[in-house]
Amino acid sequence: MKKAEAVKHFGDTKKLARALNITPSSIYQWGETIPPLRAFQIERITKGKLRAVANHQ
Repeated sequence: MKKAEAVKHFGDTKKLARALNITPSSIYQWGETIPPLRAFQIERITKGKLRAVANHQ
């Protein structure tokens, strides 16, 4: 999952951080791709609207 996709879904970095119960500075350290465990957490929070692993078919 790309960070830009998650930030767009939540509205901004601060709101994404709040949803994950972490600081915005933690999100800035991720780089372009969200770490796998955080991606799965976001998938669960969004009830599957954002997928931790993209379907490649």
